[in-house]
Amino acid sequence: MIEKEIETQKMREMQKKVIDKQSEIDTLKAKRAFEEKEKILREKEKKEQEEKLVKVEHIIRERKKQLEEKEKKLAEEAKEEKELFDNTIKKQKEEMEIEKQKEQLKKETLMEHGRQLRSLIVMNEERKFTKKREFNEEGRKIREQVIRDKQKLERIKKKKIEELNNLSISRKYASDLQNFQIP
Repeated sequence: MIEKEIETQKMREMQKKVIDKQSEIDTLKAKRAFEEKEKILREKEKKEQEEKLVKVEHIIRERKKQLEEKEKKLAEEAKEEKELFDNTIKKQKEEMEIEKQKEQLKKETLMEHGRQLRSLIVMNEERKFTKKREFNEEGRKIREQVIRDKQKLERIKKKKIEELNNLSISRKYASDLQNFQIP
């Protein structure tokens, strides 16, 4: 009985050792499994962190690209607006120059027209003066001719009266001739 007890005791001790050993193996397995899970979890977290970092870097690159594109677009718009403004100013200056030239041409045309009018007025005045002078000259010539004609008629009248007196024709005829007034 004691032997049996000793054997039972040994068996129990062996079982206890086996159980302890198994418990140690299970604990070790559990520890390894836990460490493996921890390792997988850390790797998963690391991978997620890396993916998150890649995403963040991608977002940052995209944002930077968008900002660069926006700045480029704004620069192009500013350049276009400046060109439009410069073109508008240039066009306005050209239009002002054209308008100025038109005004100058109009002014010169008016001045030329004024000179021509004054020249025509002077010419008309000279023509009137010449016509008046010619008219007066013609009148003077006519008056002189009338005077010469009258003098000629007076001489003829005088000669005829003398001829009548020399021919001894009645004084009555000679007196009618003598009383005749040459207009």
